[in-house]
Amino acid sequence: MQDKLNQLGELAGILPDYYDIWGKRHEATEATKRALLTAMGALDGNTPDIDGAILQIEKAIWTECLPPVHVCLIDQPIEVICRLSESACSQPCYWRITLENGDTFEGTFNPAELEQTGSHSDDKEQLVAVSLALPVLRVIGYHTLEIGCSGTPLAHCALIVCPPVAYFPPAFADGNRLWGLSIQLYGLRTRNNWGLGDFADLLPALDWAAESGASLIGLNPLHALFPHNPQHCSPYSPSSRQFINVLHIDVETVPEFAECKEAQKHVSAPAFQSRLAELRTTDLVDYKAVAEAKFSVLELLYTHFREQHLKQKTVHAEAFLEFQKQAGEDLRLFALYHALQDYFYAKDNALWGWPVWPQAYQSHASAAVEAFAQDHAERVEWHLWLQWQADEQLKAACHHAAERGLGIGLYQDLAVGVDKGGAETWIHQDLYALDCRIGCPPDDFNLLGQDWGLPPWIPNKLRAAAYRPYIAMLRANMKYAGSLRIDHVMGLMRLYWIPPGMKGDAGAYLSYPFRDLLAIMALESHRNQCVIVGEDLGTVPDEVRHALHDLGVLTYRLFYFERQQDGHFMPPAWYPEQALVAASTHDLPTLAGYWKGRDIEVRTALNQFPNDDVRTNQIAGRREDKARLLADLAREGLLPEGISTNPDDIPELTPALLRAVLHYIARTPSRIALVQAEDMLGQEEQANLPGTVNEHPNWRRKLSLELEKWQGNENCQATGAAMALERELS
Repeated sequence: MQDKLNQLGELAGILPDYYDIWGKRHEATEATKRALLTAMGALDGNTPDIDGAILQIEKAIWTECLPPVHVCLIDQPIEVICRLSESACSQPCYWRITLENGDTFEGTFNPAELEQTGSHSDDKEQLVAVSLALPVLRVIGYHTLEIGCSGTPLAHCALIVCPPVAYFPPAFADGNRLWGLSIQLYGLRTRNNWGLGDFADLLPALDWAAESGASLIGLNPLHALFPHNPQHCSPYSPSSRQFINVLHIDVETVPEFAECKEAQKHVSAPAFQSRLAELRTTDLVDYKAVAEAKFSVLELLYTHFREQHLKQKTVHAEAFLEFQKQAGEDLRLFALYHALQDYFYAKDNALWGWPVWPQAYQSHASAAVEAFAQDHAERVEWHLWLQWQADEQLKAACHHAAERGLGIGLYQDLAVGVDKGGAETWIHQDLYALDCRIGCPPDDFNLLGQDWGLPPWIPNKLRAAAYRPYIAMLRANMKYAGSLRIDHVMGLMRLYWIPPGMKGDAGAYLSYPFRDLLAIMALESHRNQCVIVGEDLGTVPDEVRHALHDLGVLTYRLFYFERQQDGHFMPPAWYPEQALVAASTHDLPTLAGYWKGRDIEVRTALNQFPNDDVRTNQIAGRREDKARLLADLAREGLLPEGISTNPDDIPELTPALLRAVLHYIARTPSRIALVQAEDMLGQEEQANLPGTVNEHPNWRRKLSLELEKWQGNENCQATGAAMALERELS
């Protein structure tokens, strides 16, 4: 029975073992395998008939005359497995390829003359698998393959033809090395925003970048969150990765604001202006208050739009209708989900998402949902309108970056998963193992592993859907981005699943169709002219690194982690060219926080260390790292004057010393060097502290200096000058 369980696990994609960061091998236990198989629907939890489950999967495979999708490379031979009945094999057959543009070409084949790759007996007759060779295709894109016998169609599949490498931008030509500034958009402080950085704030930020010699502005994920609950603010736990966080809409640049006297009067009222002034001065974003202020005015603007544009059928209204048409059914269902969530949450704020809605509404295809859509059409349209406004403002930022001559423009971030109760899982319930969570195995800081609380895609079902949700997600996030960071890019090959009711150390890895997902990513990068950065931190299989490199994806290198065997920091010249390099990231301490040990202080206060020895070792190790860093800066000729390399005399972190570290990074041959805005401003607190939710103000900290003051600020000017000088374009 154990062998049968292993066979079923292999068919479902469960990897038998993995090695942790200490090199210790862990086998997936029987309990873990059974729990995962049950959660993904491969095994019935009540009557776990393993033999029956294996037969069901095998039968499903053999009833596919063609696979649901076939991914191949341009200018490469194509071989597709066809599974035919013996009677079909004795007849003349045809194949027909329809290209994206509608062009077709076709040919004939005799199945009996093709190479057989297997056979299977079902209840009716013998089935045979044959390998069908097709002509080399020289057009990338999403095409369709159809086969038939005696003139009768038998099956069709998606035929996705991809380029061999990802997009390479003109900005990288002649060995150019670019730099950019990374911003948590919500934390961008300006004189005019309403207490939270918005899309209009990106325009002056891009102006600053252009004037400082930068080529990009990096952003946190802009995915749609939960308007009904603005305090659910983690950009890495979104409702959907296909749509946009509407809280970043700048209310006063919505076109209707210039027309709507009622909204103008509402905003100009002394009490409202006093409220905005207070929201701007806080050091932490007050999401609830910001949402109340923005939505109170946006509701007025939407009503004005309905009365003055939709009813009048203006050109402006036609643009809205065209936006809906282009976005299609996914947008309609997304808006419908949020209209339903608004409705149920208003009745009972314990109803956090669709899994706890009344049963009749948990399927988007139900009669109850259709009736709701008709009865609450205006509320559905409200969410459609919000997405339109967000899309228009993000588009304007993208165009502004191009106008200012930035070689990359916006560098966006794609989260690894979505919230269990959000729109994406409601729309695609069958694709998710909803009761599992993805995470990471145990490591030094998380002895029970990491549990990110996000449900995973089921690999076989994603393939059965011809990867359509994956393609839509990539396309949406590359739409206005000159570069896209793929969070936890290893997840394209394998993801660590934690079974329902188990802890983080009881998980196992699931295998994904890596080569297919990579090839599609390359195709979309070309279609959208978007550079791909793969976040490949941690223990990453060599296969992943090699494949990403061959595809032209930039590896993600953090200064903190790039070390020599003796613990010293990697010399700049040793960094790879095909990389994005940065000092830190949102989940790690800022440079000032690292130097002062602020992260260790916070983790101590929150009892995050497993024992005092680990904490003591971290303090000692940090002091040694600072001594090494001083020596490494001196080796590069970057140590500021008057600072000693004496390990017994560690100095305070001065602005000059902090900039020396950024200069060190700028000196690398890597294609992109990224500076965190917090490091440019010398801030100590990091954006997010992993392992916390409400214990720490994650995703709420604002930058310390208004954007309007960057141009005259000594630290900002010196940082920009140092980066631009070291990475001057050819």
